[in-house]
Amino acid sequence: MNPQSEFEMIKVQEADSVAIVTYDRGERRNALSLKAMNELIRVADSFQARFDITAVVLTGSAQAFSAGVDLKDPERWAIDDKSLDERRYVASTGARMCKAWESLPQLTIAAIEGLNVGGGIALTLACDWRVMAENAFLYVPEVQIGIPLVWHTVPRLVNMVGASRAKQIMLLGDRMSSATAKEWGLVDWLVAEGQAVEHSRMLATKVAQSPSHVVKMSKQSVNAHANALNFVSTYMDVDQALVCGQSDEAREARQNFK
Repeated sequence: MNPQSEFEMIKVQEADSVAIVTYDRGERRNALSLKAMNELIRVADSFQARFDITAVVLTGSAQAFSAGVDLKDPERWAIDDKSLDERRYVASTGARMCKAWESLPQLTIAAIEGLNVGGGIALTLACDWRVMAENAFLYVPEVQIGIPLVWHTVPRLVNMVGASRAKQIMLLGDRMSSATAKEWGLVDWLVAEGQAVEHSRMLATKVAQSPSHVVKMSKQSVNAHANALNFVSTYMDVDQALVCGQSDEAREARQNFK
């Protein structure tokens, strides 16, 4: 199998039952364009039947895990001429990307260097564990650009930090240091700059020493309990984003956002 040939923005390395998936768009601080999100869906799907892989590490570039959804991507935002059915499908891409990664049977670890913003955070919260460089930072600016936090992320966020802190993260849009992210439970390990992938690889290799089917069943058991009501509470968040995102206020907010 040569998964690398299928992707333009993603590199896959495999060794000892561990896969390292690197998303590096090479521009726009790794913002998530529609094309990038569809590649991330496809690469996740490619591991569903990989019985030789026990753990998957997902990382971005050295400068950024991701700057969030690409606000200048015409395929994502210039959709007024499409039918409502098509617009809903386009708007659901991020949610499908996060679900593809959350649904992987393998243990998943997000390795975060540099900045991580909005949709990039949503993707890392869909992984099982998060390793973050000490000089990295994150923030969630969705409300400031005129849309709610969607992609079924709210229940994942509340599960990790509680209701009050989830609202602080969503509504204030403040830059968060790695130390605060660790204190609040958004990341699990802090490491020196440049060491996020290597530490994640070490954790993945340690997990992969156990029987693969036991690892996968253990993950499935935890997620079945932790995520039981997630979709029930957010099943219409794509429609919320669509309604809000196409408003004049949201268009102005996106244009003014820096």
